[in-house]
Amino acid sequence: MDIVVAVCDNAAGEACPVWPGHPVTAHWPFRDPYACTGPDDERPGEYAAVYGQIEAAVRALVAPPVEHMDAEALKRKLAAIGKRGRE
Repeated sequence: MDIVVAVCDNAAGEACPVWPGHPVTAHWPFRDPYACTGPDDERPGEYAAVYGQIEAAVRALVAPPVEHMDAEALKRKLAAIGKRGRE
């Protein structure tokens, strides 16, 4: 395991568990679609929106190959992608 990304907005203040192999870790603050308080007919749209945001973030991560990045460059890239999710 090389990278671990927490994707829930509520996970920001929680301590991450210890992962085998000491992967690079990051937090991408996507809202939790389960917490949607709107009408039931809005829930599928909320899930689809968050899914789309996560898909875009993963595509941004793998766009230029990360196989040759060192841990610090990878951390910077993960942090930049996470900040974009807040905008």
